[in-house]
Amino acid sequence: MRAGVRIGVVGGVFAVLVGGAGYGAYNILSALNSGPAASSEPTAHRTGPPSADEVKEVEEKFFAAWTKGDAATAATLTNNSQDAERVLTAYGTDAHIKDVHITPGVRSGGSVPFSVKATVSYKGKSEPLAYDSTLTVVRGVTTGRALVDWQPSVVHPDLNKGDTLATGEAKAPPIEAVDRDGAVLTGAKYPSLGPILDSLRAKYGDTAGGSPGVELSVVHADDTPGKTLVTLAKGKPGKLRTTLSAGAQAAAERAVAQYAESSVVAVKPSTGEVLAVANHRKDAFNAAFEGRLAPGSTMKIITAAMLIDNGVSSMNGPAPCPDTAVWQSQTFHNLPGMAPNESASLANSFMRSCNTAFVKLVDEKPLTDASLKAEAEERFGLGRDNWKTGIVSFDGSVPASTGPDRAANAIGQGQVQMSPLNMASVTATAITGTFRQPYLVPPRLDDRQLATARGLAPGTVTQLRAMMRLTATQGTGAPAMAGLGGDIGAKTGSAEVDGQMKSNSWFTGYRGDIAAAAMTQEGGHGGDAAGPIVAAVLRAGG
Repeated sequence: MRAGVRIGVVGGVFAVLVGGAGYGAYNILSALNSGPAASSEPTAHRTGPPSADEVKEVEEKFFAAWTKGDAATAATLTNNSQDAERVLTAYGTDAHIKDVHITPGVRSGGSVPFSVKATVSYKGKSEPLAYDSTLTVVRGVTTGRALVDWQPSVVHPDLNKGDTLATGEAKAPPIEAVDRDGAVLTGAKYPSLGPILDSLRAKYGDTAGGSPGVELSVVHADDTPGKTLVTLAKGKPGKLRTTLSAGAQAAAERAVAQYAESSVVAVKPSTGEVLAVANHRKDAFNAAFEGRLAPGSTMKIITAAMLIDNGVSSMNGPAPCPDTAVWQSQTFHNLPGMAPNESASLANSFMRSCNTAFVKLVDEKPLTDASLKAEAEERFGLGRDNWKTGIVSFDGSVPASTGPDRAANAIGQGQVQMSPLNMASVTATAITGTFRQPYLVPPRLDDRQLATARGLAPGTVTQLRAMMRLTATQGTGAPAMAGLGGDIGAKTGSAEVDGQMKSNSWFTGYRGDIAAAAMTQEGGHGGDAAGPIVAAVLRAGG
């Protein structure tokens, strides 16, 4: 008999026990003995983090039950047995995963990393499955027992709350997404597009002309298909043309990779076509399209348009910039180091991003609490919840606010919420005068009716373009936009968020027929992080 192999008899069943740390289909001894963590003292009275022995015991029993396919027993070792049993049961039944072998890594406190190797088998077709995950052992709140802190990601790192795994004929045929010039777009080449391509497949797979294959995939709570994990039989992909530009997308991917928690969108102002969308985040959230954050002083584009359209001021009209401005008992400040200028024009206060100038002007007649909301909705097409981009997106929100929030909204704080997509669209509208709803997939594909809005008067457009150009060449946007020639403009923004050490960095700008906007959470001033991202995309062109 070779070294490391023993033959044992357990309850009349012969079991082969292989030396090593793995838990496999033949580790019957642990599986048969699995059950709630044992202890010589009443666990209900225990408090504090589980001991190393408790962590080891729970880990071993949980892995043994899982590899045996005993979902019910494994679930009792977690702090959410109902959901755990649902996901673990689906792992063996709906997902058709068998021959599971788990190898624990080095424990660190209650955290246990591990690797899984298994086989996915369905109707005579089999493929290997391998991945890494982590579980954490915690103290049960009501029982005092050491238990696995249940998260679906324990079973597979791509599972979120409500998700399960399933193997079978794909719910939607695969797609071959191509850019505006026919270049193939893949998640491998453009990482930000992975979740977006999944969304496009789910929505347009049936109409793109392909046929489904057989796959192991994530299934969401609403039964929509998620990420494909293993392909057992390839389907025939249908071709889906997007508005993206491979060149702009590549530049966007490189740019956001330099800054954590950052997103960028580029659009073509003359058409509304989305040229690039990229996210660099710890999660897979498409913040570029769906983010809901205060946009800081990039909002002053809309506020300036409101002031001009309502006759309150003009680019050469007065917009005094004092150190502070009080609005209904709240004091507003400028960024540190900004010199006051009581004789400033609107263009000067815009290019320097003076908060107090805009706060003082929103008190002028005929402006009301609803004026900024009306400007955003009627002129810029925001906040009506009617954009149809081709995937899920947020349309922005500019509520009619009373009290201090009326002034805060005007400088992109308060209750205003935007995404980079929204701000790229704002810039596109500001420089053309026409609101063209952004879209990622041509509307003719599914007869979508795009949103419309009134747009801006030519005189307003002329002034906004001039002020944005001053910002890009002489104002707060100049450092980021340095070296960019041609017709350019920009607006910076910094949005303070409670609980954050640094403000969120916002920047929007244009160059010729490309408008882009970026946001970096806790990136600091607008020109510090978001500015270089936008400039890189504008430099690449469309």
